[in-house]
Amino acid sequence: MEAQLEKYKIEVQQELRNILSYWVKYTVDERHGGFVGKVDNDNNIDDTAPKGSVLNSRILWSFSAAYNLTKNVQYLQMAERAYKYIRRYFIDKDFGGVYWTVDYAGNPLDTKKQIYALAFAVYGLSEYFISTQEEDAKQLAIGLYETIVKHSYDEKNGGYTEAFTREWNETNDLRLSDKDANEKKSMNTHLHVLEAFTNLYRSWPDVQLKQRLTALIHLFIDHIIDSETHHLNLFFDEGWNPRGNIHSYGHDIEAAWLLQEAAEVVGDAALIQKLQSLSKSIAQAAAEGLDADGGLWYEYNAGENILTREKHSWPQAEAMVGFFNAWQLTNDNSYLQKSLHSWNFIKEHILHKAGGEWYWGITGNNAIMPGQDKVGLWKCPYHNSRACMEIIKRIK
Repeated sequence: MEAQLEKYKIEVQQELRNILSYWVKYTVDERHGGFVGKVDNDNNIDDTAPKGSVLNSRILWSFSAAYNLTKNVQYLQMAERAYKYIRRYFIDKDFGGVYWTVDYAGNPLDTKKQIYALAFAVYGLSEYFISTQEEDAKQLAIGLYETIVKHSYDEKNGGYTEAFTREWNETNDLRLSDKDANEKKSMNTHLHVLEAFTNLYRSWPDVQLKQRLTALIHLFIDHIIDSETHHLNLFFDEGWNPRGNIHSYGHDIEAAWLLQEAAEVVGDAALIQKLQSLSKSIAQAAAEGLDADGGLWYEYNAGENILTREKHSWPQAEAMVGFFNAWQLTNDNSYLQKSLHSWNFIKEHILHKAGGEWYWGITGNNAIMPGQDKVGLWKCPYHNSRACMEIIKRIK
């Protein structure tokens, strides 16, 4: 087993270098600043594409975290580039928060306030502060956290409302993307608010932040995790009534380890024990989405008995970590094998060996999904680089 783990670690160390080298080579926007908004599967760069706040915040997090792990100065330089661009172009200096998108030259484009985007800005800025100890980055992260609480927190029911207009008025369109349900609250936004608050608390152990992070963990326990199936419910109305019955296997396995991590950062022994138990149950539920080849299917509509026969790249990355975490908790070697099979599936089907980076995903017959990009508003170096870094850190 030691040889197997050592091989795993060496391979993901190299893959981390490969991923970040791709982003250094193809995404730096020398003409307009920051990073380009789109690169297709053939590595053709579109330097007139819109630039997303989520993409840029994830770039900031990825290179900051990679620097914190490796001390490679080039990674810190890339993180600094992302930080300066976010600060200059994505922060709404009039109304607070971050824009969803700007155009290629940095002019505001889609100015709606999506709490998901603010959360990723907090996540990236917190990691950058850990890298640099730059007080301005920390204060910007704290300010965005306070903006989330001020405008989005539901005092009556708990949790956070999805989206607002630029001026923080109610909006009829709360969706992150066209495929999402237009509901007041979502698992996805709450998972990444939790992730952001966890990272901020590492360097700013504020009492109220701890309370809000703890309350988020309890929201997952009480409302988001299905107590019978241990899958995550995806969408809710204001009062936490579930809407729809879809299982997102990637979010299941991602939440399995992120929730446990949040409890450990909070430091509540009883909560840690509770989340360790839940983490195992969620990982077991997520494993229902594994195919014989080691790949994780995208999602399953339990209400209509329809499986989306696609294997996107990001759930495979989260499966590497989530199943490895389950092995650490249980010493059940079947979970370690699931993590290794996820990595083998990625090497076989998701890595673009000739061109670099990971494809968006593959179809049910193992063809590359058409019409997707390697760099875009949603395609970032975050899930895959984080998976590599987590495996490196977890293999002693």
